[in-house]
Amino acid sequence: MTITNPKKTFNNAISLLKNNEYDKAENLCREFLDHDDQDINFLSLLGTILLKKNDFEGAESYLRNVAKLAPAYPNVQEDLGTLLLNLGKFEEALLPLQTAIEQNPKKASAFTKLGGALKNLGRDEAGDAALKYAADLSPDQADLENATMLFAKGKFREAEVVAKKIIEKNPRDVNAALLLGRIAINARAFSDAEQIFRKIVDIAPRFMLAWHDLSTALKEQDKEEDAEQVLQSAISIDPDNAISHYYLAAVFAKLGKTEDSAKSYKHATDLDPKLVGAHLGLGHVLKTLGDVDAGIAAYRQAIALRPNFGEIYFSLSNLKTFRFTDDEIEDMASRIDQENLDTDSVVHFAFSLGKAYEDSKDYDKAFEYYLRGNEEHRNLISYDPVQTELAHEKLKETFTEEFFAKIKKSDVGNSDSSPIFIIGLPRSGSTLLEQILASHSQVQGTSELPDLGIVSQMISNKAKGRAFPGGILQMSNEEITHLGDEYIRRTKRYRSGTPFFTDKMPNNFAHVGLLSAILPNAKIIDARRHPLDSCVGSFKQHFAKGQTFTYDMFELGEFYLHYDNLMRHWNEVLPGKVLRVQYEDVVQNLDAQVERILDHCGLPFEEACVNFHETKRSVRTASSEQVRQPIYSGSVNTWQRFDSHLEPLKDILEPLLDANDPSVILR
Repeated sequence: MTITNPKKTFNNAISLLKNNEYDKAENLCREFLDHDDQDINFLSLLGTILLKKNDFEGAESYLRNVAKLAPAYPNVQEDLGTLLLNLGKFEEALLPLQTAIEQNPKKASAFTKLGGALKNLGRDEAGDAALKYAADLSPDQADLENATMLFAKGKFREAEVVAKKIIEKNPRDVNAALLLGRIAINARAFSDAEQIFRKIVDIAPRFMLAWHDLSTALKEQDKEEDAEQVLQSAISIDPDNAISHYYLAAVFAKLGKTEDSAKSYKHATDLDPKLVGAHLGLGHVLKTLGDVDAGIAAYRQAIALRPNFGEIYFSLSNLKTFRFTDDEIEDMASRIDQENLDTDSVVHFAFSLGKAYEDSKDYDKAFEYYLRGNEEHRNLISYDPVQTELAHEKLKETFTEEFFAKIKKSDVGNSDSSPIFIIGLPRSGSTLLEQILASHSQVQGTSELPDLGIVSQMISNKAKGRAFPGGILQMSNEEITHLGDEYIRRTKRYRSGTPFFTDKMPNNFAHVGLLSAILPNAKIIDARRHPLDSCVGSFKQHFAKGQTFTYDMFELGEFYLHYDNLMRHWNEVLPGKVLRVQYEDVVQNLDAQVERILDHCGLPFEEACVNFHETKRSVRTASSEQVRQPIYSGSVNTWQRFDSHLEPLKDILEPLLDANDPSVILR
């Protein structure tokens, strides 16, 4: 083909691009480049067209070439930045986007993309500033930028409307679809989000952001195995994408594949040494594996990269044997009162400072910071103590002596005897009991499993007019047995072949009735500790998620009473089913309590259970270090350090405490 009028050809290609006739526009550019393969205009335009077609690999070579040959060429830096952003190469995307802004400081879309890249790198403050500046430059900017701004401002419904209009015009607009999927995730419509992201990766297989978001949607549905497969697929497409390895590491951690998780986090940090989240995650799994020194090193690396990120300091404080230096305490105290520090970091700094001052035996100062952390976090969460009480009453109304008499006669439930449930409230010694049991040759410790809670949700069925818990009364024997089957099926992924396994999700105390119906041969142990020690221990702990009752002293005390009351009910309707183990008794006479626990579980005595601290295994809770040490009496009555601040709590817990000596429990 002979090109007689390059300008006309170029304008024709642009017209085709604007009309979304991408194939025709691409062919026209390629025909010209066959004639002149160094023409910057056509090289840039072809890169833009391929970007629009979601052919990221093809677009990358052209855009990089243009950016190298003519760095000031209009839009090439922004297009290259957009491409790298879509590939999940956030760090690489920064330079071309910053260059695009230098070339045109009024380009709102470039600021929007820069903000997205920064936020994906964990630089929220700088990212938010860029997004805000973009909005100031063009409050009414069209299409995707407008939708992105609406989303950033929390106007999700408006953002959804705009995104849907974009997709109506161009069903292959993957960036608008990505935003729509993220809106679905925000609305907790994870199944809808999954379908959106799957369509995106079908259209644009190299769109790494979509692969990452797809894995998130799957994780939120407890489809960790599917999430693992998705991320392995993403890595096969782009093996050097640090974010993909980072996401995979998190999935491995949730699946209990702790060593694999550590390897993936390490690989992510090797690929991108500035990836803060990967250093933080690496610290978490190294702690879980018992390599505390290496965990501390990983946390310190994260701090060096992002010193205002309070969660990192809290992760260090959560290492119970770690002690902050005076300089570090002073540094945290100065950071917590900085303007524009996000509330989550304030909370983490407050709990960290509480731990630091407690370690230095300044208990009044420690309580001051614990109180601040709890108050700040309580403002962020939703917890209704009245609903808790009503929920417990419904449980008692459903799971009665009559119910269990009927269940027993009908031979209902899965007969598998492998599960050992360790229940109780947080900071009551459940991790210690699991470590004791997991030291036995026939028992695998699998930590806190979400599966019983998920199975309980299967009782609810709008079509059949069923809701948990009362809906179980409407279920057939086969349906109830199926619930037990489902629990055993789901938990197989955490097991490696031992006859028994532990499930120490603390809040399973509410499901004693359910699990006794669907798994009649399962063993149950109720981990107890002095109510004041249990409550104060929870008040001092900032939980990663859940346990929303722990952030107000009054609500915490009331919840403990509700828990105690519910456990009394279970003991009445299921006599002898639940073994109560008092932490203080374990400390005082370890051998006798170990024998008692093993006897309840039908296990022969093994000396390793007494020497539990020598057992090498992953421990994924805040007590991970403590259970690797021998029993010591100093962990009893630690609430007395804060005695002067606990009168309101003592008043609430009065029914359970000796009025003359609160250290004595009325059992």
